[in-house]
Amino acid sequence: MAFMRASKFRHVFGKPLRKDQCYDNIRITKSSWDSTFCCVNPKFVAIITEAAGGGAFLVLPVNKVGRVERDVPLVAGHKAAVLDINWCPHNDQIIASASEDCTVKIWEIPDEGLVKNLTESVVDLVAHQRRVGQVIWHPTANNVLLSAGSDNKIFIWNVATAEVLTEIDTPDLTLSASFNYNGSKLVVTNKDKMMRLIDPRTGEITAEVQAHHGAKPSQAVYLKEGKIFTTGFSRMSERQYALWDEKDLSKPLVMEEIDNSNGVIFPFYDADTSMVYLCGKGDSLIRYYEVTEDAPYVHYLNLYQSSDPQRGIGYMPKRGLNVNACEIARFYKLLNSGLCEIIPFTVPRKSELFQDDLYPDTAGDIPAISAEDWHAGKNAEPILISLKDGYKTVKKEGIKAVKKSDALTKMPTKKPASSTTTHDHGEEASEAASSGPAHQPQNINPVPSGHKEGFDSQALLEDIRKLKLIVKAHERRIKTLEDKLSQYEANSPDEEDQEDQA
Repeated sequence: MAFMRASKFRHVFGKPLRKDQCYDNIRITKSSWDSTFCCVNPKFVAIITEAAGGGAFLVLPVNKVGRVERDVPLVAGHKAAVLDINWCPHNDQIIASASEDCTVKIWEIPDEGLVKNLTESVVDLVAHQRRVGQVIWHPTANNVLLSAGSDNKIFIWNVATAEVLTEIDTPDLTLSASFNYNGSKLVVTNKDKMMRLIDPRTGEITAEVQAHHGAKPSQAVYLKEGKIFTTGFSRMSERQYALWDEKDLSKPLVMEEIDNSNGVIFPFYDADTSMVYLCGKGDSLIRYYEVTEDAPYVHYLNLYQSSDPQRGIGYMPKRGLNVNACEIARFYKLLNSGLCEIIPFTVPRKSELFQDDLYPDTAGDIPAISAEDWHAGKNAEPILISLKDGYKTVKKEGIKAVKKSDALTKMPTKKPASSTTTHDHGEEASEAASSGPAHQPQNINPVPSGHKEGFDSQALLEDIRKLKLIVKAHERRIKTLEDKLSQYEANSPDEEDQEDQA
């Protein structure tokens, strides 16, 4: 007699909201880049859109549903298509965007949403030499952002100072990246079919394995207890998922075939319930599994199925869910028709009381550690909050008042911003180039004393700073090419040797 495994999530089901409760008439991007094209937080939903002469994305309040007007304001500051967007986990008004124009931009969305096109970013991060395909925020450290580009480089940034903390060279294009629970480790998948574990502070590759043998893109997500969940393709182009132990990558704990479709599968992980949702590009269904510590580790629960294939997908953080309705997940599904369909996933319960077993304390929006402390080697678990009384979005104080370089800083400081000592630009450049530990965030747009009224010195200094970053990036590129040339010349016989041999 077979016994069915007991699980409180076995009966989880998804039910889409009515069309008038969703977003419609959106010009969703037609990019072929493997991205979800959508990102959501408790205040806003952001969707990458088609834009003439550059790149843009749409930002709408989560409670402003219905038909989207054709002239709706956009975030439109990139010179080429936007490929990825990601909301800051510690500030619901800050979003990062990656583009084909080789830049990463940080944007601050007004508390009430956009009322006109936003073209001025808070910070520009310039270092990549080719298009940037991914941006991922650190889960616990304040203002730490990862960017991955087609130049086979990964940069870890301190966004508040526009400073590169770590430069990581990878053997091939990075397809996906994920920090572990406290952000001390990084897993990436690359186009050469390899999955690599990387120390994000030093850039050292600590382990690697060929996770899936198929040529199509694979994805990876770090789970809470040191496990890694991957999706990819077999040699016969069958879609697969696998579970790995970070301590031993010699073989997977589990590897299972899913189906024969050809869309990339994006895994979404809920650390509170240990559930993984698999959303395939072009699929009309969402599968979900529960991951446990004991064999067979990955347990299939159920699937949500509809008639419309998904162009992209967004996943709401736990603090944005309706706990009174026992909602444990919510997806924002982009359709080719221009509809963004909202799909809540709920656990059927009769009681209307708060369900403690469904909602353990979850990661809140307060950073656990500063960028400087994290880069110096300290680790911190996420600061947890209770959802018993629901999560209430709070407008962050000081965003409008601080200087451009420090617009994202929320960690408490010993001195108020007005008393910070300013430096001339030459001193600042030398400090940024030093090899010592990361310095405290400072004003990168100082105003020289005695400047004439009407002269925009801050804009000029900002242009100088951007140019210096571009020059530094090109200098690194030139040095790399010179090293390759020297190595080639050293390994190649000169003309005289060739004549002697002749």
